[in-house]
Amino acid sequence: MIAAQLLAYYFTELKDDQLKKIDKYLYSMRFSDETLKDIMNRFRREMENGLGRDTNPTATVKMLPTFVRSIPDGSEKGDFIALDLGGSNFRILRVKVTQDKKQPVQMESQVYETPDDIIHGSGSRLFDHVADCLGDFMEKQKIKDKKLPVGFTFSFPCAQSKLDEAVLVTWTKKFKASGVEGMDVVKLLNKAIKKRGDYEADIMAVVNDTVGTMMTCGFDDQRCEVGIIIGTGTNACYMEELRHIDLVEGDEGRMCINTEWGAFGDNGSIEDIRTEFDREIDRGSINPGKQLFEKMASGMYMGELVRLILVKMAKEGLLFEGRITPELLTKGKIETKHVSAIEKTKEGLKKCMEILTRLGVEPSDEDCLAVQHVCTIVSFRSANLIAATLGGILSRLKENKGVARLRTTVGIDGSLYKMHPQYARRLHKTVRRLVPDSDVRFLLSESGSAKGAAMVTAVAYRLTEQARQIQQTLAEFRLSKAQLLEVKKRMRVEIERGLKKDSHKDASVKMLPTFVRSTPDGTENGDFLALDLGGTNFRVLLVKIRSGKRRSVEMHNKIYAIPIEVMQGTGEELFDHIVHCISDFLDYMGMKSARLPLGFTFSFPCHQTSLDAGILVTWTKGFKATDCEGEDVVELLREAIKRKEEFELDVVAIVNDTVGTMMTCAYEEPTCEVGLIAGTGSNACYMEETKNIEIVEGTEGRMCVNMEWGAFGDNGCLDDIRTKYDQAVDENSLNEGKQRYEKMCSGMYLGEIVRQILIDLTKRGFLFRGQISETLKTRGIFETKFLSQIESDRLALLQVRAILQQLGLDSTCDDSIIVKEVCGTVSRRAAQICGAGMAAVVDKIRENRGVDHLDITVGVDGTLYKLHPHFSRIFQQTVKELAPKCDVNFLLSEDGSGKGAALITAVGCRQRELEAQQHRSSAPFVRQNYLLLHRDLHPPHSPTPSPLGSRDSTSALPGPSPTARDTCCVHRESN
Repeated sequence: MIAAQLLAYYFTELKDDQLKKIDKYLYSMRFSDETLKDIMNRFRREMENGLGRDTNPTATVKMLPTFVRSIPDGSEKGDFIALDLGGSNFRILRVKVTQDKKQPVQMESQVYETPDDIIHGSGSRLFDHVADCLGDFMEKQKIKDKKLPVGFTFSFPCAQSKLDEAVLVTWTKKFKASGVEGMDVVKLLNKAIKKRGDYEADIMAVVNDTVGTMMTCGFDDQRCEVGIIIGTGTNACYMEELRHIDLVEGDEGRMCINTEWGAFGDNGSIEDIRTEFDREIDRGSINPGKQLFEKMASGMYMGELVRLILVKMAKEGLLFEGRITPELLTKGKIETKHVSAIEKTKEGLKKCMEILTRLGVEPSDEDCLAVQHVCTIVSFRSANLIAATLGGILSRLKENKGVARLRTTVGIDGSLYKMHPQYARRLHKTVRRLVPDSDVRFLLSESGSAKGAAMVTAVAYRLTEQARQIQQTLAEFRLSKAQLLEVKKRMRVEIERGLKKDSHKDASVKMLPTFVRSTPDGTENGDFLALDLGGTNFRVLLVKIRSGKRRSVEMHNKIYAIPIEVMQGTGEELFDHIVHCISDFLDYMGMKSARLPLGFTFSFPCHQTSLDAGILVTWTKGFKATDCEGEDVVELLREAIKRKEEFELDVVAIVNDTVGTMMTCAYEEPTCEVGLIAGTGSNACYMEETKNIEIVEGTEGRMCVNMEWGAFGDNGCLDDIRTKYDQAVDENSLNEGKQRYEKMCSGMYLGEIVRQILIDLTKRGFLFRGQISETLKTRGIFETKFLSQIESDRLALLQVRAILQQLGLDSTCDDSIIVKEVCGTVSRRAAQICGAGMAAVVDKIRENRGVDHLDITVGVDGTLYKLHPHFSRIFQQTVKELAPKCDVNFLLSEDGSGKGAALITAVGCRQRELEAQQHRSSAPFVRQNYLLLHRDLHPPHSPTPSPLGSRDSTSALPGPSPTARDTCCVHRESN
């Protein structure tokens, strides 16, 4: 017993001593974590060089775009053919992808030999052979009459400009078929198939074997976004943000990048970690100076590296007692499969003894231990190097996603990874140390690259079909110029109906007179109060307008809340609350003694009978105060001021916010005669010829008309361009059948239209993996502000996904692209139909003026116009296209409901003063007419006394108002 223990102790001491010697001898092959992190960072820099347009030509890590834009999402289905050409055997598979959870993928395959004379012959012979094999396979599968989608795994360096095109850069792996390099292999294969003429094939995708690996694993795990081959050769691919790939147009979404990382270090960037053995391997290779990283890490070179180390150690007397045999000196005598066998835990030393004995070196047990440790160091170095470069990819993915912790899956294939007993465990362990803030799942690929080609094809097929159906859905929103001209024409018809007395009652576009007869002319001057009531908050403003050289508008305001109990109480309570707020404001400004003119912005439907009279038609926006509907709100305000008995105000005008917008801009730009609100709601106003407004007395001058165009289409005239999504929004609204135009183009409804489309696309399996979340079912959850954010040109899809996740929508990158397109399509239509309405307005003004060309300014306000990244541009472009004879300038308004109300009040005061002056100046004319009329009725010889007590005393004319005098004279003359 003691003897056995002593023997074991001696053997352990011997083993440890031997291992330490080898560790020291191969010290340069053992890396600290610090060195591995340095290698990781060097690889990151090389990746960035490969992605950059300017640095790619000289980059060693080429970062080739594959045009694979999406990984499988589990909804793929169909019947596909996969071709796999990459060696002396050519494999064809039929892959059926179904929604059957037990067996989602069914495969049948056949291997065809590719003889050497074909490999080294002409390109036409090679592709004729591939076409013949495919024909034979389809014959046996009885599918020659079907045109199935085909995926082609072509494992040679290719330049791709699209998914179904691959130009061969150079042959490798003993292939030398002439006339193929520099040619598109898809075209060559299609030509060969066409020459046969007995079947058709739709080649949809050409892929690299690494990409095939990622896609195969991606079908089983949708988180898989990295693929690695660790076999005879080594390479990796991953899903990169398209905005970082300078060599490809566009910045939407992601694309799989084939890194071709085997060439890492070809520029000398890893020279300090290469050993004398690596350099000897390179000198003896068929491509010296190329693929240096691959020569340090891949299976093709691992056995040879071990052999070179053993030869040197034997020469130095460290192994085999210095014996060197011809077999040990023969290149290729130790293969990677031998390294794997030697490193097995139980029978490794026995296998080592067998392998070394075949080499004739007569190994001792100590030699076997030493050789096993050499193999461990060489294979461990390979795993460490792959872990460092993979760490570079994972850290980039984490950075791209902007997450604190990365969760991802890496699909792996390759004989070294699969067959070596310790390799996978070592690789996983090192990756977790190098990238500690990542949760990485390693998934072994099944059926290799051929199944992956079928998956790429399945995804391409799904995306093509999905894109077709999505485009079909969105086509209803994409209006042609002819359709927009028709909208313009119909708006014009409705404008005329609203202006005519006999059709006004039934018109959908009401064309309400505002009794604003003039825009500001710059002479407005004074202090004015403005009230702004349109929601739960109420504003009181003091607006100081100064004319002259230093023309200015100075504003002071306070915001007051309107409690819900006041909004829904009595009318008296509501207007008493408003007057209480005015009183507080006047105290705050120290102006309670002044009798100021006041403009009242009252943003509820009103029928105006004069500038200072507006009858409330109906409450909206949650207001329900009693005894107000059908009443003149100006009178209700005046009565409340009387009840307060603290101050006096001169209520000059009741104002609509659209008119306020026009007046605010007209103060800055005299050519402004149109107002537009494009925000939560939508409306327009403009200066119409009074003679055309048949519901108003008089024919002279102009008057601003509040169009209330949101109701355009309520009579069904827009039904041919309304979609089922518009109808759903209308049906779920508080005012079904009303304001149909507004529901197609205003901010309140655009988000809801988008939500309806997203629900439909999700039901059809095109979005969110077909899962409709509770959030998506919630009406109003998709606010229009999200459209503005999502459509921002500065926003990457990563941020779009973040917005969707805030809404509880777990989206993929593909989902984000679709959502962005839906938002863009809906907002574009809104801008276009709003533009068509405006084109009708400016053309109407041009025709009113009888001019061939009109220069005019439109004052605009509203969050949609101001904040949406594209609305204003598309709107303006539409107006320009549909009203080519009008040169329209658009001017943003500042506070149309506050400043605008004050300006309308100022114009009203100016007009009132002008009328008073006219009446005063007409007084002498009235007196003269009176005397002449009196003389005619009572000739001089008549003894009639002067009606004024003295015939000469005209100054003692009775003093009725000028208006009364005019009336008196007219009455006398009519007698």
